Amino acid sequence: MAERRSGGAEAVARLSEWADAHLGLLRSLSTGMAVAGVLVLARSVRMTTKFTRALDIPVEFVEKNVKLRGKLHRITEKGLEVEHIPISIPFITAIQRKWQSKGLLLVRLAGVELAPSGMAWLQQELKPQQMIWFQLLGREDLALECLVLVNKGRFLSMCLNEEILRQGLGRTAHIKGLHHDSRLYWKLHKRLLQAELKALKKNKGIWQEESYSERIRDRISNNKFVQALKQFVSWLRRSV
Repeated sequence: MAERRSGGAEAVARLSEWADAHLGLLRSLSTGMAVAGVLVLARSVRMTTKFTRALDIPVEFVEKNVKLRGKLHRITEKGLEVEHIPISIPFITAIQRKWQSKGLLLVRLAGVELAPSGMAWLQQELKPQQMIWFQLLGREDLALECLVLVNKGRFLSMCLNEEILRQGLGRTAHIKGLHHDSRLYWKLHKRLLQAELKALKKNKGIWQEESYSERIRDRISNNKFVQALKQFVSWLRRSV
């Protein structure tokens, strides 16, 4: 029994000696762990912060194209008015709710020029209080340029930007907020163009209307009476 106690005391003594010899290392480790804890806490606070204005969103969120979650409130000509729903973490979220302000984010469909029929389609497709995801691509005029996604079933989602173009309810446009020569810009622009091309090939939406008007113009221009009238007008101008 005495031997066990002496062995335990010796182990404690050696541990103390090692700790004294490596005191600087232990202090560095404890400092590093404290800094890491602060960084994790700071990141958690940012991820759980409720953004009520476009300018409140950190620049790095936009640059890294972070995907945020929100609740739809209204659909207007300027875009979608969305209430940001941040990640919920116990204790941190409870504290933040006491000082968070109220407000809605203005989310626009990046790379899409909506037709009037597109606005009507959005109002039918989306319901008030519906949860959506919006991936940040840029920020301009206090609005957010985003890819907007809605869940369609348990494992499927639909990108509204592409679907509007696929249905012929809008035209592709410049993706504001992304550099024109960036790989991401051309990757997304290609996706949008492919969606628009499908509508064009099937004469859907605005492309059906334009195709019909073009056919009418062709019929008028190919009409024999119209051709004869044009010839008479040109002869009359030469005669005068």
